[in-house]
Order: sequence, then C-alpha cells, then structure tokens
Amino acid sequence: MQPSRDISRLIEIMEALRQPETGCPWDVVQTFESIKPYTIEEAYEVADAIERNDMDDLCDELGDLLLQVVFHARMAEEAGDFSFGDVVEAVTRKMIRRHPHVFARSDADTPEAVKLQWDAIKQAEKAERRARRAKHGLPEDPDAGYLGSVQRSFPALIEALKLQERAAKVGFDWSEPEPILDKIEEEVAELREALKSGNKSKVADELGDLIFAVVNIGRHVGAEPEMALRGTNTKFRRRFSHIETTLDANGESLEEATLERMEDLWQAAKAIERQLG
Repeated sequence: MQPSRDISRLIEIMEALRQPETGCPWDVVQTFESIKPYTIEEAYEVADAIERNDMDDLCDELGDLLLQVVFHARMAEEAGDFSFGDVVEAVTRKMIRRHPHVFARSDADTPEAVKLQWDAIKQAEKAERRARRAKHGLPEDPDAGYLGSVQRSFPALIEALKLQERAAKVGFDWSEPEPILDKIEEEVAELREALKSGNKSKVADELGDLIFAVVNIGRHVGAEPEMALRGTNTKFRRRFSHIETTLDANGESLEEATLERMEDLWQAAKAIERQLG
C-alpha cells in the first residue's frame, strides 16, 4: 500500500489496521474511550505548532488529528452507527446551512450580522436535534438550559471562558475590567482565609473561584486565557532552561543548586529577555 493525497487511502489504511485477523493488535482493541485522550492530545499539538509558527510540524500534526477523526469514524462504522462519509456530509450540510450569506440569499453583510445569523441558525439546529432525539426515543440532552451548549468536555480553562461568554450574551457580565480586579482581590483574600483553615476542600473551592475571576479579566482585556497561559508556560520553559544550562556549564546540577542560586539565574534570564526586547 502506497501513501496518497486522497482521503480514501487513509480510510483504507484504518480499515486494514482494524481487521481482527490481519490488522494491528494495538489498533484492533481500541475503543472510543481509549482513543479519546489521544484525540485531545493531538488537538493540543496542533495548537502548539501554530503557536510556534512551525508550518512543517503543523502539517504533520493536522494529519495526526485527521487520523483521530478517521479512527473514531471507523469504529462507529464497525458498530453500525455512522461512517466517515456521514461525518463529512454532516459537517458540509452544517457549514452550508450556517453560511446563507455565501451559499444562498442573505442580508448578513457584516461580521456582526453574520454572528447573529449564526447564533439563530444554531438555535434552530438545537430544536431540530431535540425533536430528532425524541423521535428515536433517545433521552433529553444532559445539559439542557441556556448554558447547555457549553461542553463539559472542554479543558476547565476553556469551559470557564465559554461559560462567561455565553452568560455575557444575555447581559450577565461586568461592564468594564476594573471591578473584576476588585473581584480577584476579594477571591485572593478568601483563598488566604481558606489556607489558614487548613480545609483542603475549601482551599480548592476558593482557588477555583480565583481562577474563574482571572479568566474573566482575560476575556475583558482581549487576552485569551488559554493562549496567555500557554505563552507563560513557554516563557517558564525558556527561563528554567537557562537555569539548567548555566548550572551545567559551571559543573553544577539542578538537584544540588540552592533555591537562591536558581532564583539568581532566573532573574538573569529575565534580564536577558529584556535586553533582547
């Protein structure tokens, strides 16, 4: 079997890997649940390649993410639920329907009008989905209600942002950033009190409140919290690497270095960054 630019070849490869008698022993025993962590991981690796502006890696990681879609679709087809073709048909139908200003007559000629139109179409789709599920005797959506469209499967930071954005659409929101800073200070004070109590459950609860408030300020100032944190993670890696390489160059090790020594090198790394602009 040879590689190809045609998606049908990837589908053929996955079908071969899943054959009980002749396929790959690892692939054959996988389930939706066992594959789920890999699907999430691949999505993050796509985001990482974008953040690093590495187009070679991005091409590779997008392929890995596509493989996850094909893998899930193959398992669903084996169970008689749906196939990869059904996935493609569903998303093409959705995109055509949600863009009447492109594929049909529509007055939505500004980004704001398109967004309003998109929301209205999604609401209609939800109503149809509820009717379809009722027709087939399926249970009601577990997350009914206004916030039900925010997936619980999101990473917690993204879920917090989506919940806040959703609530803001009906006016449940701060009008400006300053009061949110006051809220953050309030949550810090409550976290201090929880720490004094020694109650781990209370500490976790107050920590969650603080993080939720910090996500809110990020949303208000236009700094997407997930990407902001990823940027800080990258910065931490870079500065800690400076500590490690400097210690190694001087015949020292991380394990033997004192906190004061590492802090000095951390500050040196920050100074270098400032000089480089």
